[in-house]
Amino acid sequence: MLKTIEVTLDENLLDQIEQATHTLGIPRSQFIQQAIRRTLPGPTLSGLEQQHRAGYLRQPVQPGEFDVWETEQKTPHA
Repeated sequence: MLKTIEVTLDENLLDQIEQATHTLGIPRSQFIQQAIRRTLPGPTLSGLEQQHRAGYLRQPVQPGEFDVWETEQKTPHA
């Protein structure tokens, strides 16, 4: 659900936003939403690694599951 808010910006910043939205061809509200989303913290690498590990603990690799890739992983000796 979208909500309308009122934000006070200095004139120089608003001019920069207007130039950027014109260049990108997107509405001002979309530009501001994207800027805010990029600024807010997201999942960290360690958090993603923990999720990955937890997934394998819940559903461990089965014997033979990745055997088909063994030949692909071998490096030829020079």
